[in-house]
Amino acid sequence: MADMQAADEMGKSPVTLCPLADIADGRSRGFDPTNVGHDTMFVVRRGQEIYGYRNSCPHIDGAKMAWKRNEYLDGSGTRIVCAAHGALFRIEDGLCEVGPCVGQKLTAVRTLVLNGELLLIDTAA
Repeated sequence: MADMQAADEMGKSPVTLCPLADIADGRSRGFDPTNVGHDTMFVVRRGQEIYGYRNSCPHIDGAKMAWKRNEYLDGSGTRIVCAAHGALFRIEDGLCEVGPCVGQKLTAVRTLVLNGELLLIDTAA
């Protein structure tokens, strides 16, 4: 609820992305909330937790992360992978652990689950 209050105070209206049930546990999904024609952000679900990031590798700004539609995780499902470089990132904080951008982080986007709906708070995604 604090995120909703913060969004209201900043004059931002949350954007409904989808029902949380549309994203299987342990899976990822991309979104185009600003209607630019490609996914500008993605989320990873772990149980009831959602981790959201801009769809851009810190190694080369603008490099898209997914290796195919809605696939942002490595084969084991334990890390986010950049399709362009093979860099591996921790899901919980976006920190690069393997690849050309070790030590750098994905840019997080603020999301919120409210009444079973996934909402985007950070509309700059």
